Amino acid sequence: MNKFHDYDEDDIRQRPGKHKSRPRTKDRPTHKNSITGTVITVDRGRFTVHLKNSNTNIYAIKARDLGRKGVVVGDLVEIVGVDENNPENMARIIKVNERKNTLTKSSDDIDSTEKILVSNVDAVAIVTSTTNPEPNTRLIDRTIVAAKLAGAEPFIVATKTDLKNEGELLKFYEPLNIKIIATNKISNLEEINKQLANKTTVFIGPSGVGKSSLVNRLIPQANRRTGDVNEVTGRGKHTSTSAFALSLNETTCIIDTPGIRSFGLAHFEIEQILEGFPDLLEFSLKCQKNCKHLDSTCEIEKNNAGNPQLLNRLDSFRRLLLSLEKNVD
Repeated sequence: MNKFHDYDEDDIRQRPGKHKSRPRTKDRPTHKNSITGTVITVDRGRFTVHLKNSNTNIYAIKARDLGRKGVVVGDLVEIVGVDENNPENMARIIKVNERKNTLTKSSDDIDSTEKILVSNVDAVAIVTSTTNPEPNTRLIDRTIVAAKLAGAEPFIVATKTDLKNEGELLKFYEPLNIKIIATNKISNLEEINKQLANKTTVFIGPSGVGKSSLVNRLIPQANRRTGDVNEVTGRGKHTSTSAFALSLNETTCIIDTPGIRSFGLAHFEIEQILEGFPDLLEFSLKCQKNCKHLDSTCEIEKNNAGNPQLLNRLDSFRRLLLSLEKNVD
């Protein structure tokens, strides 16, 4: 038997070649039919976006093209794949439009990593109770600094004024010419509504000061969770877990944020921080070039020896500077 055999092409096994993909192109999709919306909340990678034209909310995720670019509450974004008949079908955010401004903080005073809280705001409402818990003036000062550096107007909302009036806050912040609005559970909201009109305002403050309760009074349908103050620690319980934008009307929007206990400013320079203390800034211009503003040689102190109010403000500024250097507050 002849063990040799005449082979033809049918007898030869060929290894399948690798799949050849189409050559990559630099041309990216133009997404001409994208829709503009406003991010109103963020939850673990899912974004709720308000579509103004149709007055509806839809859910979206980031498109891969955005990479690591962050998307925050207040952002104006371009989205595709919108299914208004079924909002659970995720649209895709393909672009974050240019921001007017951002309100930022760092996690503490030695970590200069900048975290964007919200974007595109006109004003910052710093909510503080007059008592239970007591006002944290250093936290208020830091928030004022961040607001001013963001180009947003800061003002203070003093709650629980039925338990203690706002007199001490008025006296302490009088040199800054910052508006202070007094509120309580039964007060008229006319003044604060007037302050909020035709603006996007973010509400910032510690837990337990009545921030979410105030939001619920301003927008009853908001149904923001509220909490009490711990009698032992004097701190409030966190009730809001994420920032949430809510519309009062077509031209007025407020953003409720989770309670904060610190407001790091390590991502700012000392000269920038001083801009948040305009009552001290004019005296600092007389200081020596390398003045650190921390001792009696500082012109701010020398020029205000008989002004206890300004010296209190200087003490707050110095505490902030020391915390940036030593991480103590």
